[in-house]
Amino acid sequence: MPRFLASRPDSRLIPLPWQTPLAQWPVENLVALPRGISRHVVRFIKVGSSVYAAKEVIEHLAMHEYQMLTNLHRLDTPAVEPLAVVTDRVAEDGEPLDPILITRHLEFSLPYRSLFDHGVRPDTVTRLVDAMVVLLARLHLVGFVWGDVSLSNVLFRRDAGEFAAYLVDAETAEMHEELTDGQRENDLQVASVNLYGEFCDLEAGGMLDPSLHPMALVDSIMVRYHELWAELTGVEEFPGSEVARIENRVRRLNAMGFDVAEMDLQTTPDGSHIRIQPKVVDAGHHSRLLLRLTGLDTEENQARRLLNDMMTFRWRTGQQHVDEAVVAHQWLTECFQPVVNAVPAELRGKRDAAQIFHEVLDYRWYQAQRESREVPLMEAAEGYINDVLRSLPDERRNLTMVPPHPDERQLANPFDPSQGFADDEDGPPPVDPWEAEADDAADAGVLDIAALRAKAKGHSA
Repeated sequence: MPRFLASRPDSRLIPLPWQTPLAQWPVENLVALPRGISRHVVRFIKVGSSVYAAKEVIEHLAMHEYQMLTNLHRLDTPAVEPLAVVTDRVAEDGEPLDPILITRHLEFSLPYRSLFDHGVRPDTVTRLVDAMVVLLARLHLVGFVWGDVSLSNVLFRRDAGEFAAYLVDAETAEMHEELTDGQRENDLQVASVNLYGEFCDLEAGGMLDPSLHPMALVDSIMVRYHELWAELTGVEEFPGSEVARIENRVRRLNAMGFDVAEMDLQTTPDGSHIRIQPKVVDAGHHSRLLLRLTGLDTEENQARRLLNDMMTFRWRTGQQHVDEAVVAHQWLTECFQPVVNAVPAELRGKRDAAQIFHEVLDYRWYQAQRESREVPLMEAAEGYINDVLRSLPDERRNLTMVPPHPDERQLANPFDPSQGFADDEDGPPPVDPWEAEADDAADAGVLDIAALRAKAKGHSA
């Protein structure tokens, strides 16, 4: 009988075929979803209406990653939610099987390769890069060393006109009270190497716009990270007569989506100069405010957009002096909920509710510009649903296997994209080098899973 380590147990997991290697699980237990490259066997499993990501990995790595993800979840840092580690797995022939780490599938999220499949504009790549930079800075703020920064270890969700990035893989991570400059720079060095390789891979596959160069993209990530880190933690010194700069610094951080929980403020004995440095900075300024006012749990940029529309609603209805919570409730019931409820049930897997409302606002603005008139919100919602939403691809998980469109290439294994396409004529399906047990892996400097297993068994003995 397998053993379950879980903070939030789900009894529906118990009957699953844990005695079977994950790569051989029956189709009825799986759901086909886009995923990134992994050095381990990864599958999406369905349990009732829930979908979980399952990764087969040696025990000490599974336990370590579970602990790291638990710490990030406790600190409200963007990462997938850990659910359980299943150990003591034994095959029907008596052979021990590796444990399985289970995390909750992040709805409306996509790996970077899915975003690049049909080509993306240069400005979209810029937004993805910005999301990656913000994620890395947030991790470093809480004392988290990633150790394996790469696009493959990130999931992206739409966030109004931007993207939000979530950490997926934490096998090599460490948690500290505070990071040194050397620890942060080491993460940046790893990021430089991994990201350059991934951008080169996209370039070779014709999925990167010709105007974008891999090295230039990597350099821009490094520059943006250092700029953001300096704004979040940098020391600022100014004459004592310019005390308004303290509030300006806080406002700049708020505008970027961060709250200053603690600031180190020092003055000279004569008060001629002031030195300030943010000490504790928390992300999610706008999303926390929106959650408090309306109960809506959204991404940061979505929250900023919705709060701006709420302020506009307050002005249009002449309620500038009415309590903010009262106005928020009216906006929720008179604006937000009617738009979301207008979306047909079969289209609600296209975008999450906050993203739909944001895109309706954009649609209304463009329609008003075209027709030189004030466009009612529900008229814009109807137009957006018919003109835009119906043609968008689903970004939510689908529990049923949908046959591919006749014009689309069919994967050799829909549960494992690394095996390539069924119509490949250049020999057998490609083998994921991270999952292959190559004899020369150690000499090549590649993480050798077989060697790690042998080492773990030695420690157990």
